[in-house]
Amino acid sequence: VQLVESGGGLVQPGGSLRLSCAASGSSFSIITMGWYRQAPGTERELVAIISRGGSTNYAGSVKGRFTVSLDNAKSTVYLQMNSLKPEDTAVYYCNANGDFWGQGTLVTVSS
Repeated sequence: VQLVESGGGLVQPGGSLRLSCAASGSSFSIITMGWYRQAPGTERELVAIISRGGSTNYAGSVKGRFTVSLDNAKSTVYLQMNSLKPEDTAVYYCNANGDFWGQGTLVTVSS
């Protein structure tokens, strides 16, 4: 499974960004997809995860602000991020089945 992310960038506090991650290869084997993030000097942490059946799980710090969604037909997972805060600044990584990782996309929240 190969994962390719897009959509990162620089945004002001309070702004929004949408990340996308497209899976290819043996995408039929994917059960869950999700997003993790890693800020400088910290460990990688779960942001949000979604199953093919639509079950979701969010980190407490992003609940109510971020929404994860999955287009099963396209094997693409999205992360809609609203009300962004400077502490959301990190490299965001797409993940599939807990085993496969994308290359990461940088999100910077700064004025």
